[in-house]
Amino acid sequence: MKKFQLKAEARPESGKKSLKALRAEGKIPAVLNGGKIVELPFKGTLKPGEKLVVIDKVKNNRGILTTDIAVKEEDVRKLIYTPDIFEIDLDINGETRKAVMKDLQFQPVKDTVLHIDFLEVGHDKPIIMEVPVQIEGHAEGVKAGGKLQLSMRKLKVKALYDQIPERLIVNVDSLGLGKSIAVGDLHYDGLELMNAKNAVVCAVQLTRAARGAQAKAEA
Repeated sequence: MKKFQLKAEARPESGKKSLKALRAEGKIPAVLNGGKIVELPFKGTLKPGEKLVVIDKVKNNRGILTTDIAVKEEDVRKLIYTPDIFEIDLDINGETRKAVMKDLQFQPVKDTVLHIDFLEVGHDKPIIMEVPVQIEGHAEGVKAGGKLQLSMRKLKVKALYDQIPERLIVNVDSLGLGKSIAVGDLHYDGLELMNAKNAVVCAVQLTRAARGAQAKAEA
């Protein structure tokens, strides 16, 4: 996974007026989730931008710390407008936290970024991320006149963040006419694929020319 350096500032206010003011300054509101789990009632001191979210609502005895932040729009362009995934060194007021980008919210008309969700990562907890699929090889079915179709450009992967690759390589050399590769056919060391096992990742479709050649061969 590629690395990305990003500076952020704690955001103690989250009302509509403060969010509007931030965006007018060319900044994007964001939140860092996945922080420390704490016992309730919380006896510590919250840092600027930190909030305590209850995660055990039945017993009401555990919470998780999240941090409201803001980042400069110009600083995240290369992070947002790319198919690549990144391990982010997120500098919040001088404190570095490792994170990945989990979600983006866009303005439906202008297509500008309204909000970013980051997830704090560590070596002790697996995360789920979408990873791009990369086709490798020359399918037998394509050589016979078929057409290769990639149905899933990304797959959901569960693993420790430093085990997640930039791409999931799918070799199609032995893929024949009318055949497909499903999620359940794929295996990667250290990774768990979270998509449905029967979901088709790629297939070689029969074209009209391939059908004709196949019919002649069977005649």
